[in-house]
Amino acid sequence: MIALLLLLISPSAGAADLKLATWNLEWLTARPAGDAALPRDVVPKRDEDIARLARYAAALAADVVAIQEVDGPEIAARIFPPSRYVLHMTHDSVVQRVGIAIRRDLTFTANADLAALDQSPPGRRHLRSGADVTLHLPAGPLRLLAVHLKSGCRQEPLTTRTREACPVLRGQNAALRDWIAARHAAGEAFVLFGDFNRWMDNGDAFWAGLAQAAPLARATEGTYSPCWGGGGFIDHIIAGGAAREWMMKDTLKVQVYTESGEGWKERLSDHCPVSVRLRLPN
Repeated sequence: MIALLLLLISPSAGAADLKLATWNLEWLTARPAGDAALPRDVVPKRDEDIARLARYAAALAADVVAIQEVDGPEIAARIFPPSRYVLHMTHDSVVQRVGIAIRRDLTFTANADLAALDQSPPGRRHLRSGADVTLHLPAGPLRLLAVHLKSGCRQEPLTTRTREACPVLRGQNAALRDWIAARHAAGEAFVLFGDFNRWMDNGDAFWAGLAQAAPLARATEGTYSPCWGGGGFIDHIIAGGAAREWMMKDTLKVQVYTESGEGWKERLSDHCPVSVRLRLPN
């Protein structure tokens, strides 16, 4: 039986609730091992592992899921079937693409990718754009941005020069601030969710930078993830505008895997799905 670990006691979901989740699926690709586009140490998932992930997705039963490290809509559809979800993916020409799985009966408009997140130095592999959509809900429009930021600067100062990732992440922070400021100026309800590759508690400068652009609420604030033995969150769900009031922080959940051991971690994903509910106004 798939285990759901509830971090805090949550109220029962009402008809006006919207469940948002983020899930890094770790090199979800149909390419064979040894493909030139894959690092040498990447072992593609087996068919039975993809089927297992699809069962976790069905148990998650989220209305909208930000997905990361996905090699296009065809492989994503094996986890999020077209009978239930519509898939929107960035237009990046990289294996680790970002996307959003949206419940089929929800209407949305696709916005331009947030290409400003590609802060890669000249001559280096391109970084991932953000997937940007607007949901059209009875309560009004909700702007969503799914991201997968640069790894390698999880807690160090963003000004650190000895870690190449930190200046890159600082540039991505500026791009996100611009996006947030534009939503705030337009009076929009919005959510950023995805793999930020950053701990954001204890006065973190990255979080402080985002919060300079507009008042924000982060579902993961002050909590720890139980995924694969526990630790600080790097997968976050952040709300701004009217969505700050809609987000029910006491509905934060991490869907942990029943399988254990390093072998399973590699076969499934090193990230667990993280979700929260929005209570939409009538």
